[in-house]
Amino acid sequence: MRLLSIASGSSGNCIYVGNEDTNILIDTGISGKRVEAGLNSIGLSGKDMDAVFITHEHIDHISGLAVFSRKWNVPIYASAGTTHGILGTRSVGVIDTELFEIFHKGEQVQVGTLMIDPIDIPHDAQEPTAYHVTDGKSRVAVATDLGCITKGLKEALKGVNALLLEANHDVNMLQVGPYPYYLKQRILGNKGHLSNENCGKFLAGLLHDDLKAVLLGHLSHENNLPELAYEAVRFEIEAAENGYKPSDFDIRVAKRSEPSGLIEV
Repeated sequence: MRLLSIASGSSGNCIYVGNEDTNILIDTGISGKRVEAGLNSIGLSGKDMDAVFITHEHIDHISGLAVFSRKWNVPIYASAGTTHGILGTRSVGVIDTELFEIFHKGEQVQVGTLMIDPIDIPHDAQEPTAYHVTDGKSRVAVATDLGCITKGLKEALKGVNALLLEANHDVNMLQVGPYPYYLKQRILGNKGHLSNENCGKFLAGLLHDDLKAVLLGHLSHENNLPELAYEAVRFEIEAAENGYKPSDFDIRVAKRSEPSGLIEV
């Protein structure tokens, strides 16, 4: 299986997951032109996409959805709450409602040779989800916009071979930064975003011999730096004393506005 972060950050998110038979996007929170350029970088195009899966209705995850769906006419998979939120966001533009495929809690979705499991996550949106994807041989997951770590999320991400996981903010940068108090509290809350440190602690508990690559994603432009996220996560792995070292794994920081390098597992 292949995993490519086309863009990941507080200003826009779009992730490609696929294999030799089936290709999907998770979120289209960037322009159609940027989506296409990212896919072209690995020899694909929008016409090759079999589906788009949306994590939630916040604009940095759906801003390019209307344009992409009109051009390529691909099905859009989302929870009922997320679908409702998308259709209520006027700034996104007109989307053909017949393209929506609504899944329900606990329901697996099969697209071609891929089986996709939506995972409930704690975030201040309408029924947001992370995604676990497998082709029966390899397993990858994309989990961002996490206010906290739940038991269900821990179970769903066990044994993945590649993972894009949120490392949104450095707590000190956030606390002394320019954001108003209410916004800082929202980000730090149980339905906000995952800090570098909490990302590292969570990741340390997921490590196993067959985990090949980790992308740290959804970094805040204002409250984080790639170097801080990378070093904080490595520190937490080292401190966990679980028998693994950070150097045992391919850990990268997903880039904000360009593809981050193809991961194959």
